[in-house]
Amino acid sequence: MLIIIGFVVVFISVLGGFVMEGGQLLVLFQPAEFLIIGGAMIGSIVVALPFKTLQLMVTQIKSAMGNPPNKDFFMRILVMLYEVFQIARKDGLVALESHIENPGESPVLKKYPEFLQNHHLLDFFADTMRLIQSGVVPAHDLESLIDTDLDIHHQETNRPAAALSKVGDSLPGLGIVAAVLGVVITMGAIGGPPEEIGHKVGAALVGTFLGILLCYGFVQPLASNIENVNAQWAQQYTVVKHALMGFHKGMAPSIAVELGRRSISAGIRPGFIELEEACRQSREKG
Repeated sequence: MLIIIGFVVVFISVLGGFVMEGGQLLVLFQPAEFLIIGGAMIGSIVVALPFKTLQLMVTQIKSAMGNPPNKDFFMRILVMLYEVFQIARKDGLVALESHIENPGESPVLKKYPEFLQNHHLLDFFADTMRLIQSGVVPAHDLESLIDTDLDIHHQETNRPAAALSKVGDSLPGLGIVAAVLGVVITMGAIGGPPEEIGHKVGAALVGTFLGILLCYGFVQPLASNIENVNAQWAQQYTVVKHALMGFHKGMAPSIAVELGRRSISAGIRPGFIELEEACRQSREKG
């Protein structure tokens, strides 16, 4: 929602200032310039990115338009991890096998549909728990393996934002392309009336204007927003990692999830007492 508000502010500020200076809005309506710049931008994105990355870019743009993870989201992940660790503490690691191999049938995990629907996070959790169950991977080796897994995942996740940023960098150049084409058309009409020549020069300059505005007013800010949202969602992996590492080192479930809680940004981090109370309520319901 904030993205849309920001775009509206940019749009109104630029056009409002133009009108205040005596400009005519219809002068800026140049469909050919929009076609040249917009079409070239879309075409360059299609050329530069694999289809899977294009799909991910669309998904991330939609995610940026939605709500980022909040305190309740992370609280539910921490309580879910606490419940899983409690099962292992009471009945041993063997008792977790059914929950890991068939998460959709797990009475614990079924209470957290947002976790089950996040296939990347679910696979990360299940694969790490399988290694912990095996009992043959030392803690330092497991942490190194997890870090490698997360590095690869984050690189793939950040690829669309990086590509969108590069496209934004190219937009002023595409605006110049549109302007040069406009100048070529103007030169062909150089012997015509001054009004006609002035109109064609103005249309050419609109191309440069659009390229710069789209770059710094829309595409680059959107790419930065996607990067920030990706960083917020990436914290869920860090939470699971630290909690699992604490569990693997033999810590009590409450201490293991506390390690995960400490890895959350301060603005959306559940409090110590809040988490303790939520875990207590979960234990009583269980």
